[in-house]
Amino acid sequence: MQLKKNLNVAEKLALATATLLGATAQAETVKDEWQFVGSILTYSEPDRVSALETIFTADKAFDDTAKLSYKIVLDSLTGASANGAIAQDDVQTFTRPSGNGQYIIQPQETPLDDTFKDTRAQFSVNWSDRLTEDSQYTIGTNLSREYDYQSIGISGELARDFDRKNTTLSIGLSYANDSVSPEGGRPLGFSSMVIDNGQFDDEQDYRNAFNATRISGDGSIDTTELLLGWTQIINRRMIMQMNYGYADVKGYLTDPFKVLSVIDSSATAKFYLYENRPESKKQHSFFALTKYHLNDSIIDFSYRYIDSDWDIKSHTLDLRWRLFAGKNSYWEPHVRYYQQSAADFYYPYFVEGTILPEFGSADYRIGEMDTYTIGLKYGFLIGDNRTEVRAEYYHQTPKSSSNEQVIITEDLNLYPSVDAFTLQFTYYFD
Repeated sequence: MQLKKNLNVAEKLALATATLLGATAQAETVKDEWQFVGSILTYSEPDRVSALETIFTADKAFDDTAKLSYKIVLDSLTGASANGAIAQDDVQTFTRPSGNGQYIIQPQETPLDDTFKDTRAQFSVNWSDRLTEDSQYTIGTNLSREYDYQSIGISGELARDFDRKNTTLSIGLSYANDSVSPEGGRPLGFSSMVIDNGQFDDEQDYRNAFNATRISGDGSIDTTELLLGWTQIINRRMIMQMNYGYADVKGYLTDPFKVLSVIDSSATAKFYLYENRPESKKQHSFFALTKYHLNDSIIDFSYRYIDSDWDIKSHTLDLRWRLFAGKNSYWEPHVRYYQQSAADFYYPYFVEGTILPEFGSADYRIGEMDTYTIGLKYGFLIGDNRTEVRAEYYHQTPKSSSNEQVIITEDLNLYPSVDAFTLQFTYYFD
């Protein structure tokens, strides 16, 4: 959801939870000057994906009511990504997504496509202002561009205050159009991966067979989202927020880089099929947040529930506890737990000779899983400027699927766990 939280809500959250250094936030005092934030983030999944992200934001207030915001994000991703196939006791050979060349996976190793590499640039701008003393609007647009993916979106939100500005109700809408153009073209759902094992007479013969598994043209995705919000100041120390969200996604939702292994009764892979997902997805979400200001700390607890017609249901519990360490610094431990059920078309593999379902994917990201995140943030001053350093560890534990039909030995590790480490440095200046 690209909807931007309205300024009123942000001011109330700041007022209720205090500033970086522990003093009361003067939310009603708005400087008529630029405020900047720069951030560098590194993300690493050992032996898998690594990412470097640079974020720059700029805000400027006008006449104590209006605000203009810019955001620029640059991402660089490299490494190896799981292609969906299962490990084997023998060497496996896969065709690269572009159709140019192959890559080899050693026995008992999770198949990873080591050609994963991408660069993303994102730009967004938002404008907010008051309509009346008790109402405010926000409008925005964003553009994101990758090597094989482009997204453009617009959003708008209207918020109104009640009960002497202690209550805020808001409604927001957003629309985004994405274009997918993977190198080598989009695979035809459930078509068989063409692997050159010497059976083709020449390069053109192989290329004709490869092209027969492709869909012409780029894929398109349209996403429409609705967000309803309620924010309530309970007292001088406590604030609550609740949101309901609805998303309607239509278009090419298949991941063009994922495959499924087709195995026999002895769990030996015979060939590989490109995955095939539905062309629509509807999703409901509910979010609740509570912030409470203790004498020398702030507790921030939230819960999110998501339910989609793909049968994916998820629960997220998130706890942050900001502990002020004197006048100019703070520590903030962070714990997050996430539980997800599998999509109704999630299959870890297909069995040779059985009837294929209408849809299927072995992408572990839509399978059943439990994850937890443990992190710590330290905030301090460099000169007069706010500075933050954040480090987090993430662990994901996939669960077995009810769609298993063949016994897979433990040494093939059908559901490998995933670990990730994040380090971020953020600097606020004007």
